[in-house]
Amino acid sequence: MAVLVFAESVDGKFKKSTLEAVSYAKETANLLGTKTIAVSIGNVAEADAKALGNYGAETVYSAALDKFSPEAFASIIADVAKTENAQVVVFSNNYSGKSITPLVAVKLEAGVASGVVALPNTTAGFGVRKSVFSGKAFADVQLTTPVKVIAITPNSYQVNNNGGEAAIVNYTVNLSDDAWRTQIVETNRVTGKIPLTEAELVVSAGRGLKGPENWTMIEELAGALGAATACSKPVSDMHWRPHEEHVGQTGITIKPNLYIAIGISGAIQHLAGVSSSKVIVAINKDPEAPFFKAADYGIVGDAFEVVPKLIDAAKQLKASSN
Repeated sequence: MAVLVFAESVDGKFKKSTLEAVSYAKETANLLGTKTIAVSIGNVAEADAKALGNYGAETVYSAALDKFSPEAFASIIADVAKTENAQVVVFSNNYSGKSITPLVAVKLEAGVASGVVALPNTTAGFGVRKSVFSGKAFADVQLTTPVKVIAITPNSYQVNNNGGEAAIVNYTVNLSDDAWRTQIVETNRVTGKIPLTEAELVVSAGRGLKGPENWTMIEELAGALGAATACSKPVSDMHWRPHEEHVGQTGITIKPNLYIAIGISGAIQHLAGVSSSKVIVAINKDPEAPFFKAADYGIVGDAFEVVPKLIDAAKQLKASSN
């Protein structure tokens, strides 16, 4: 018996969401009184794979694969799950996780819950809490199948570093042609920025900035805070900012520790993508802006007067802590 977790890597390095998932899997295994097994697929250095033991993985199955295919990854993960007689399989509910999770659930004939935000409740069966209605509510779901597949929301569980080293099992990849029915032809990644899905701090802005030429102060504030930058849908539609920065119902859903919204009115479509943020700060000169009802803190003021003061304060704080 085991709890299995998919340890996603990008360019040979594990993401923060992976460490969250491994930490979550370890705590779930503790609840069930079993072991934690990780599956790493890609070209990850053995030392890095062993380091997953710091976060709770006792054994890591390492499969060398040069390219991504949801079917191929799902086949490998399901095979390891069967080998280890896994009771629970854990994924991060990000882009790749969303494409692999249902495929693994089908292969294992497992019940599946995505968007999970808390550890399982094992006092009576196996219950999980997941976000629903674009993060506006929670649903408590009971999984009754012998194998359970769950995908946790990034930034919903802390990274636990307890020390240790995982044992490595080299997995021999032997896949049928069906595993390559879907292939990624090309991947263009944004470099030099904190990925929005990984960011703990996000500075976002909307049409209140009046034009793309004014985004330098947003980037300066983000740089001072060590934050990622984001924007509302109208901003990306007008090509003031790239579409990969669009957060909202039709963009990226994020859950940072701090979300600062500058010059964004707070339409329900935008709130759907950011409402799970732990702390929301809204800055808007309109005191009736809907965002103030959703925000933990609000500043009524002109962004062009407020933001420079925030930048100065952030820089002073940063300098005093060095």
